[in-house]
Amino acid sequence: MTQGAGQGPAMRTETLRDFRVPVTEPAPYGVPAGIPDEAPVYGEYPAYYGEGAPVPPPAAPVPPPPTAPPAPTVPPPPTPVPPPPAAGGPAEEDDLEGYTPTHRDLPIISRGGPGDTVQVQYVPPETPAASGPGPLYVVGDVHGYLDELVAELQAQGLIDADRRWSAGNARLWFLGDFTDRGPDGIGVIDLVMRLSAEAAAAGGYCKALMGNHELLLIGAKRFGDTPVASGAGTATFQAAWLLNGGQRTDMERLEDVHLQWMSRLDAAVLEDGHLLLHSDTTAYRDYGDSIEDVNDTIHELLNRNDADITWDLFRKFTKRFAFRDEESGPQAVRELLDTYGGGRVVHGHSPIPYLLGEVGTEDGDESRGPEAVDGPHVYAEGLAIAMDGGVTMAGKLLVVQLPLND
Repeated sequence: MTQGAGQGPAMRTETLRDFRVPVTEPAPYGVPAGIPDEAPVYGEYPAYYGEGAPVPPPAAPVPPPPTAPPAPTVPPPPTPVPPPPAAGGPAEEDDLEGYTPTHRDLPIISRGGPGDTVQVQYVPPETPAASGPGPLYVVGDVHGYLDELVAELQAQGLIDADRRWSAGNARLWFLGDFTDRGPDGIGVIDLVMRLSAEAAAAGGYCKALMGNHELLLIGAKRFGDTPVASGAGTATFQAAWLLNGGQRTDMERLEDVHLQWMSRLDAAVLEDGHLLLHSDTTAYRDYGDSIEDVNDTIHELLNRNDADITWDLFRKFTKRFAFRDEESGPQAVRELLDTYGGGRVVHGHSPIPYLLGEVGTEDGDESRGPEAVDGPHVYAEGLAIAMDGGVTMAGKLLVVQLPLND
């Protein structure tokens, strides 16, 4: 038997086939063939025929048979060869006492034809994955523009021609707002969910934050036309969703798995000194003094399944432009950074053309239109980075690697 890793040589116990009976001449009359000549006999019955067997009266002495030729020498079985010791020198037996090998430590045992020697092949440990996290990417608001998203992810080398994760241990964060206004919001969610699994299997990750349009779609599905109290009077999620670009095809394809995924998204995260949020608002501070508290509180409020509470969440996430003012904006960013950490806020939600005041002039001056956006907008004294390129207004869907130089 072959020795497993970490075990000493086995003591071999002889079996029946190891006791060879010498080949003898035909036994003289009165002695059964094959009985060792050292066994006493009584007439025709050997003494070991069984205890208590009847013993016949003694017979006349029978001359002993001629001496049998010596049995052929049987070579001893080959000594099993243990697997080579692991790197670092041989292990002492005392060190291996009580050790149970894992599947990675065990050798591979293979056997050829009948009678072949068992071969032991040493399997070295697997090569460890590259240490440290991979590059960090962020994606601005997608709003159902699946084809544009695929094109940008491929341009950054994050997915291949088959839309499969191809970035190894890279890290990818979506800043929220997957649906509404564009043609295929559910297709966007399905892609992000699949990439999350593929990236994790490759040693990286693909994650997402909750945006105000996720809250809006959850509310429209859960509460429909149920009246809710709003600052402008009575409202419904269904009406608000349609007014904000809700697509009926998305609602028709929306499944419980999509709702569960959206309701579990975090609202804020800190990555490599970047405070990632969806909305450019300080309303996050209403839900806790740490990122963990904010996320836990928002999840708990959503789990109450209350229309008014969900509406209040949606209303606060919809606020914007807290960082735009040249005087108060930098201070608002610093309040968030002082509370949650990091050196910069990275957000979506407010399209860059709105932040720049370059939205659709009546004289048709396209040079000031959203198509002029070609990258993120760094502002508020360099403390804020806006990532919504205005894809819904003929702008650009942004996928950017951080850190970003000014």
